[in-house]
Amino acid sequence: MKDIRASFSEVAVLVVGDVMLDRYWWGDVSRISPEAPVPVVHLKRQTCTPGGAANVACNITGLGATAYLVGCVGADGDASAFRSALLENGSSDDHLVERRDIPTSVKTRIIAHSQQVVRVDLERVEDLPKDSESEVCAKISTLMPTVDIVVVSDYQKGTLSPAVLKHIFATARKHSKKVIVDPKGKDFFKYAGATIITPNRREAAEATKLEESDSSLVEKAARQIIDSLGLEAVLVTRSEEGMSLFVRGEDEVHLRAHTKEIYDVTGAGDTVIATLAVAVAAGNSYPEAASLSNLAAGIVVEQIGTSTITIDQLADVVATSDTFRDDAEITVNR
Repeated sequence: MKDIRASFSEVAVLVVGDVMLDRYWWGDVSRISPEAPVPVVHLKRQTCTPGGAANVACNITGLGATAYLVGCVGADGDASAFRSALLENGSSDDHLVERRDIPTSVKTRIIAHSQQVVRVDLERVEDLPKDSESEVCAKISTLMPTVDIVVVSDYQKGTLSPAVLKHIFATARKHSKKVIVDPKGKDFFKYAGATIITPNRREAAEATKLEESDSSLVEKAARQIIDSLGLEAVLVTRSEEGMSLFVRGEDEVHLRAHTKEIYDVTGAGDTVIATLAVAVAAGNSYPEAASLSNLAAGIVVEQIGTSTITIDQLADVVATSDTFRDDAEITVNR
């Protein structure tokens, strides 16, 4: 576990999903507008980072692995800004598909005094045109034999059409590749064919139609999802309560959150699935991979804005953490 730098550097991951540009306007608030009861933000600087599936790819690159990103952007200036941000973060834009029927998805967040004041979304969600769908599938077919594992990052923006999802799972099965899915929506049956999915607690409840107030919700939902979809495992993220890993035929593992203070959870799920995928592909067991993902999440939520993990950050935390040695850090139901 301590030699993750070497093992992670040998991993290649195919990431397919919805990409977007995360734009940040940073400033200060010193007064309330006389026009309406809203704060007046004095803008000081602007930054852009890759979001959605692109943030997953950047996390993978930050961990020292190789990411091949397949997603859709518009034919506009925001697409150019997105591509530039992607390259600046060490990821490639070689496998993006350009759609002329929609704009590039952009989420603009206004931050003042380390707090998000408002978020403005620019996007248009429409069915993936057949020509774009064919192009996405062709890229998946070309890249699949060259990677060790696949990540599906679903933000319900249109890239992951039923045909694309079916193609991912069929092609991965043909080449004996594991597929890890970050799901969205109430219909998880569209992910049948995946190896692992990583819902949060609310998503797991909605997908299984169980009450969130149920004290045993996480266990019931995870086991139901595993059985109904034929998965190997489910990793349920539970915010400040940590994570719970359920593997078919094994006892569950509950991981405590590793963070001093949560500043921003934006993109934390992207870090979790990126770390999980790289760790599994590097040969770690599911509990070990989940533990590394838990540590990585604890690092990024202490930062403001969409953040990516680095292999040095993770390696330093692993070196000082008792997660892999102290039973108090991992609760296993037997």
